[in-house]
Amino acid sequence: MRMYDIIRKKRDGNALSREEIEFFVQGYTAGDIPDYQASALMMAIYFQGMDERETLDLTLAMAHSGKMLDLSAIHGIKVDKHSTGGVGDKTSLALTPMVAACGIPVAKMSGRGLGHTGGTIDKLESFPGFTTGLSLERFVNNVNEVGIAIMGQTADLAPADKKLYALRDVTATVDDRSLIASSIMSKKLAAGADAIVLDVKCGSGAFMKKEEDAIALAKEMVQIGRNAGRKTIAVVSDMDQPLGLQVGNALEVEEAITTLSGQGPKDFQELCLTLGSCMLVAGGKARDLEDARRQLNRVISDGSAKRKLAQFVEAQGGDPAAVYDVGLLPKASIRRPVPSPCDGYVSRIDCEEVGMASLILGGGRQTKDSAIDLSVGLTLCAKVGSFVHAGEPLAYLHANDESKAREATERFLASYHFSKEAVTPGRLIRYMDFPSGIY
Repeated sequence: MRMYDIIRKKRDGNALSREEIEFFVQGYTAGDIPDYQASALMMAIYFQGMDERETLDLTLAMAHSGKMLDLSAIHGIKVDKHSTGGVGDKTSLALTPMVAACGIPVAKMSGRGLGHTGGTIDKLESFPGFTTGLSLERFVNNVNEVGIAIMGQTADLAPADKKLYALRDVTATVDDRSLIASSIMSKKLAAGADAIVLDVKCGSGAFMKKEEDAIALAKEMVQIGRNAGRKTIAVVSDMDQPLGLQVGNALEVEEAITTLSGQGPKDFQELCLTLGSCMLVAGGKARDLEDARRQLNRVISDGSAKRKLAQFVEAQGGDPAAVYDVGLLPKASIRRPVPSPCDGYVSRIDCEEVGMASLILGGGRQTKDSAIDLSVGLTLCAKVGSFVHAGEPLAYLHANDESKAREATERFLASYHFSKEAVTPGRLIRYMDFPSGIY
């Protein structure tokens, strides 16, 4: 078998066999196939596409390119959740203790962020002493004893995907739906969950800007999961404006805690309830979405979800006192309002630009080696549909550097657009996909 023939076959629009895909993935992971040939194949796939069977074969080949995590020692049905990411997306911080308090074991592998904000691991490090550097044995024990454990992604988990994504990132072949779907799902399958709930974002602050593209990606990932024998549910949710009101690592942790106290922003609370309901159904803990929602609301109202977060933080070396006193979380030295330039209704927010304002403050990484300032970010006071008077705060800016604060303020103000007419915000939940037989 020759790589030249595989490239030519896909270039000419023909489907690759499972053996050809495995030959490529194994050879490229081992370093036997050079970058220039892998780049040529990625570009051929970008233009010619892959069918359902090819996409599944690529996903499974990448999943099996490294270690497949064995979670059989964890009691119960393990349900994983994945978000394609966005501005203010702190969902895992509130969602995981909610579902764990309902009896769903959460064994999650997460990464650090590269972009406008930190990843789940970065945000959790807002708790003094918290660590995700767990051995597999401690990881499994924590899930069985506490109900939740989150650890960093290991280098031997789907290494083919990591290598291929880096190549796609510099060869303009990232935004192909089959390649995106196989990249995400290869890591989810390798991580060992029995069921997977996907939150696919769409809008100005998401990778998928158009709703129809996000729905198509969601359907493709559900199909991969189903074909691989995993219960898989997908939700497409709005990212045309930031999720919730807080953008920034410690600020988002604070908002997650507020939500577990039953006082979070309505959109963030609704997304957590929607995704959590899907996880409870997939995990066999609820008859239907209505039953699941009742259980989730109960663990919020009786405080057990918040207690579960504290137990989880303590089990991984963090100070659980910060769950009950958010004043112990990192705080910026500068907090100032960003006044509205005019009267009017907020008609549109360039969501990605809000994220860039947070990045300028130091809340994200411009390179993988950048240090994150966990204390900085933005607290929004007005979202789409809100009426504001000139001079009223659109947000409060949290900063530790005056020059960065000025630059971020300009970037943030440019992201807001106004109308004299009342505006209705878009739907939060755009689409849900329940494969047949999920119940």
